[in-house]
Amino acid sequence: MTNCSTTDVDTLTQILDLVIYVPVLVFGLPLNIAALVVFCVLLRKWTESSIYMTNLALMDLLLLLQLPFKMHAAHHKWEEDKKLFCSFLESLYFVAMYGSIYTIVCIAIDRYIAINHPFQAKQVRSKKNALIVCSFIWVFVMATTSPIYSFREMKSGNFTCFHGFSKKGWSTGIIVCLEVFGFLLPTAVLVACSIQSIRTLKASKNSNHKKQAGVRIIYSSLAAFLVPFTPCHVAIFLQYLVRNGFISDCKHQKNIALFIQVAINIANVTCCLDALCYYFIAKEVRSTKKTFRLSMSRVRTTSTSDA
Repeated sequence: MTNCSTTDVDTLTQILDLVIYVPVLVFGLPLNIAALVVFCVLLRKWTESSIYMTNLALMDLLLLLQLPFKMHAAHHKWEEDKKLFCSFLESLYFVAMYGSIYTIVCIAIDRYIAINHPFQAKQVRSKKNALIVCSFIWVFVMATTSPIYSFREMKSGNFTCFHGFSKKGWSTGIIVCLEVFGFLLPTAVLVACSIQSIRTLKASKNSNHKKQAGVRIIYSSLAAFLVPFTPCHVAIFLQYLVRNGFISDCKHQKNIALFIQVAINIANVTCCLDALCYYFIAKEVRSTKKTFRLSMSRVRTTSTSDA
């Protein structure tokens, strides 16, 4: 890729950064702060769902706080003595992204247990367990993103932050782990839990309005996950092929360089997509106990009739 200049792509992505990041910051910051106020202050009592949603809002805020630095880095080279600070920001960026992914998956698992296994839910679902899971997510993503500190190219002089990872950062082992454990496995779990939850809701004896409301919540969660993160991880895989010499055509390299920048920008929009889902999740939080009681009642009725 050394003989293929992507200067024109860099110029275009600088414009795209402003077009996308500015609205994301303008809408994302107040929406996520408002979500934290609602879940932490206005709701009278926390539930498992509200704990997970609070964690998701914190992850989104952490990602939003990196965007001004990304915009600055897109237009200015940083001095050599800021490499450690740059690696710190890059690490926080990926902590936020993959922390959001795992939190969304945990929300889907929690919902699946509540809807499909009401008896087991009474033992498994609790505010304490939700807090433990959220804490584990933070520790896990911080530990797994720590190698980023060694991915910065050891060249002297000014550099471009959030760009220019060394070949070590694009090694096969790193990318396979990123794609499998960072996206494919969470996606499989999310889709499987969502499908089972939708089937159970549609088969329940609840009113059509309640069924439709529950199904809409699940579909909105799926969209908030798949729309931002799928293009991003496809682009990462394509860039891996470029960085390791599998794609050598300069035109293709330029297209992929543009695609990965656009895909990452789309992934950052998840901060706003999550915030748009908070309204529906808040309704779910208020109705959690009622839904649980209805599920328990349905199971008891079935058990009695079988007896």
